Amino acid sequence: MKPSGNSRILMALAAVLLLCTFLFPIWRITLVAPQYPDGISMYIWINKITGDTDYTLQNINILNHYVGMKYIEPDTIPELSYFPYVIVGMSLIGLLAAIIRNRYFYLVWVVLLLVLASLGLYDFYLWEYDYGHNLSPNAPIKIPGMAYQPPLIGVKMLLNFEATSLPHLGSLFIGLAMLLGFLAFIFHKKTQTPKGQMDQSPKAVKQR
Repeated sequence: MKPSGNSRILMALAAVLLLCTFLFPIWRITLVAPQYPDGISMYIWINKITGDTDYTLQNINILNHYVGMKYIEPDTIPELSYFPYVIVGMSLIGLLAAIIRNRYFYLVWVVLLLVLASLGLYDFYLWEYDYGHNLSPNAPIKIPGMAYQPPLIGVKMLLNFEATSLPHLGSLFIGLAMLLGFLAFIFHKKTQTPKGQMDQSPKAVKQR
């Protein structure tokens, strides 16, 4: 198979891999405490927020209430409404790039996906900051100077809770999509001889 054909397949596969974010969460936050020795986990998807069980979010919201944090209500988070359109749009653009077979289009797609992923990560940080710092003055438990923002990536103690925040499988597929798109850019080669350059193939030499 020609190098351009390989790069085309890589680009198409990169575009399809993005859709796996609808099948797997992109982030997970786990809380471990004496009252929750096995931990409770919240999973953030591209279009929803779920937990280990149907009652996980309810339990987390009850805990949040005691320290004055806002309830986590997925239906009120606008990003969960428009992020799916961003993913589908990028997937379609990636497939279009595979059809066009322009190596610089591949690179533009990878850079755009990287920028969008970085903006999404920054938006997630702001979301955590808002929930962890904008506390109700009427909270049952008030500790001066205390904030409850989970770590963006890593582990952090919040009172007696150990909060762990890490990427999940959905983020892995986004990373793989970037990698394959970049490899498509690297491996792509023009199939036609550039203008002004003589064809040095054995067949061309024989015909001269």
